[in-house]
Amino acid sequence: MTINAEGMHFQTLCTQIKEAAPEPVVVENCMGQRYIGSGMSGADITIHGTPGNALGAYFDGGRILVGGNAQDATGDTMNDGEIIIHGSSGDATGYAMRGGKIFVKGNTGYRAGIHMKAYQQKLPVLVIGGRAGNFLGEYQAGGKIIVLGLEIGGSSPVGDFCGTGMHGGAIYIRCQQPPEHLPEQVAVSKATAEDLTEVAPEVERYCDLFGGSARALLEDSFYVLRPNKANPYKRLYTHN
Repeated sequence: MTINAEGMHFQTLCTQIKEAAPEPVVVENCMGQRYIGSGMSGADITIHGTPGNALGAYFDGGRILVGGNAQDATGDTMNDGEIIIHGSSGDATGYAMRGGKIFVKGNTGYRAGIHMKAYQQKLPVLVIGGRAGNFLGEYQAGGKIIVLGLEIGGSSPVGDFCGTGMHGGAIYIRCQQPPEHLPEQVAVSKATAEDLTEVAPEVERYCDLFGGSARALLEDSFYVLRPNKANPYKRLYTHN
């Protein structure tokens, strides 16, 4: 089913998409309509244009593919499935996601991966091909964030305050030197062979989607950020 979203109210568009399920849906001329795919399960949505905020919020399985950029809060509290962005994504990409995978070919804004969490078999994954803005992985409680730093012109692949409040999960960053200005409560180390094995499936999937050599990327230098168990955040939130 193909829907021409030009001039369409977001509620009308979302209703038409849900009524079409489980038939695959192609949305043409999308221009800022928000909540596309929200709460859906088993959906197959292809979007031409620019979806608005909260694309795939509470998404519970299936696939959403965007041919260009996405705005803020993509995958908000996502539970399962796959969201593929062939451009860049705005602030709070992957906010509180608790399952599924988001692949962004380009960059993300501030606070990508904020409040990500994992539970039992649920392990959320956010892969960023370019650069992430400030506060990447803020308050991260679980899951994997992978930043590949492609085509960023020599700038740092992550902004300031990376991992602030982090108390679970891991952030894998392809870079020659560890990020600067990390909080004391974040431990950084050079990626081991075991670490690279952990991220290999996601890097391979990224290259399948957008091109490039996964092998070449995985042979490059990566650093890993994890919570520093010897210096936890409890002093920031309780009186000692």
